[in-house]
Amino acid sequence: MTVDARAAARRPLHLAVGGALVVATALIPGAESVAADRTAEVTVPYTCTFPSGPERADVVISAVLPASATTGEEIHPGDVSVEVGLEQSALGRFTGLEAATLEATADLTVRNTVGEHTADASWQGLQAPGMPLPTEGGAVLAATGDVPTVAFGSPGPATLAPAGLTLTLASFTEDGAPTTPPELTVACEPADDEERPLARITVRDSAGPTAPAPPPDDPAPGKETPEPPAPPAPPAPGLDPGAHRKIEDLTDERLEALDEENPGSCPIEIPPEWVMTTAETYAAGYANAAKLDGAAALGPAFMKVVLNKRYINDSCASTVDVTSEVEFDHEGKRQLPPTKATFLSYGFMPTTATMVLEQVGPPAVVRTHTVTNTPTYPEESTVTAQLSLRLYDVEVNGVPLDVGPDCRTERPFEQVLKGYGQSYPPAGYLVATGGNLTGYAHIPPFKGCGVGENLDPLFTSAISSVGKKPDNYTKMRQAPLCVATNPDGPDCPPKVPKPQK
Repeated sequence: MTVDARAAARRPLHLAVGGALVVATALIPGAESVAADRTAEVTVPYTCTFPSGPERADVVISAVLPASATTGEEIHPGDVSVEVGLEQSALGRFTGLEAATLEATADLTVRNTVGEHTADASWQGLQAPGMPLPTEGGAVLAATGDVPTVAFGSPGPATLAPAGLTLTLASFTEDGAPTTPPELTVACEPADDEERPLARITVRDSAGPTAPAPPPDDPAPGKETPEPPAPPAPPAPGLDPGAHRKIEDLTDERLEALDEENPGSCPIEIPPEWVMTTAETYAAGYANAAKLDGAAALGPAFMKVVLNKRYINDSCASTVDVTSEVEFDHEGKRQLPPTKATFLSYGFMPTTATMVLEQVGPPAVVRTHTVTNTPTYPEESTVTAQLSLRLYDVEVNGVPLDVGPDCRTERPFEQVLKGYGQSYPPAGYLVATGGNLTGYAHIPPFKGCGVGENLDPLFTSAISSVGKKPDNYTKMRQAPLCVATNPDGPDCPPKVPKPQK
């Protein structure tokens, strides 16, 4: 079977490139957030594992949150408070250390859920100031601080529910000296299986109907939590708001129909006009840092592209799949331009640093999947790159901090960005014309930081992701391609795009 002539006549130019940018550290504070309009509060009973045994702790969590939001909109919990009530039996350890005051740091996991999508956010570094250690009765430690924003990519009823809690309790003698030992870390889990949401938020489609989607069925017990979805960029004029949700459905429907028709073999053909060529482009954007509650400017990154490394036209499934490759280039090196940024470590310590994202391993891979049995030709592009993050020229409160020449993430991390569009009429993200790409990244711990002292824990606690899930949201805007076969075209030389938050 040859390629369908009608499909071939209408087939758009499927070039692939991507802003496989990431990052991670998001060292610049000031991420935009959604205005909050109500105070939410919930009391959750926890069981905390002390050296002497399990202890009950009633924890009151509160935050200012909106009643509703739209897909992709950032929600910034405000006035966050975690009040931990400890019984005298839990405090006896500190009395035995001759402690006079007690302070705490609380790290709370909050489960964000909409439909079948669930992602854990880490509300880390909430600080409870020192309080006198009571000789009788219990004590309430009130921890407060800033927490990361959250954005939901799908419409429907959403919940924010407290999960695991870790307390770091520090004790001091009457003269202010740390006790021996000075700290105790305690892991706490909800005392029962009852879900107690902190807040319920109605998430409406930013580009479609305002009514929330009906709640889905409860997931099966033990079902693995999926990775957090990347909120799609707002569609350009003319793009069907549901285009990105239809691509897989259209492909599945076509394959199911083929199974029923039993048409026999469908050979894959590579037409002679589909040959590899090169192109250049720029991408620029922003990345949120889950821990620092901020957004960093990224780029502009110059990229060299090899188009159409692999081309498959499946006339049976009515799909076209194109694979291309991307290499970053800054002054002859495989990296993004270095970025000097300022942030507040732990919310109060002004720190400046230069960060650079280095491409490692093979070239970034760009895959574009297009459905050709519908008039609009919807397509999904996925960009995957392996990157390493390095820090240098660090200053704390204006004082240089020698981190050495090789302060970086202990291993490369994967950045995946996605873009959605359609060819007829052209709208949204198309590889040839550019547009917005969004996704998440997981930032590993740091290593090699410090000269004479080990600073790895400092940067790991301030920047790296919690667990193994991608939790740093990135949005990049790619400029149109300057293709080598059309050097005098309107997109050559390549332009630097204006990033969008």
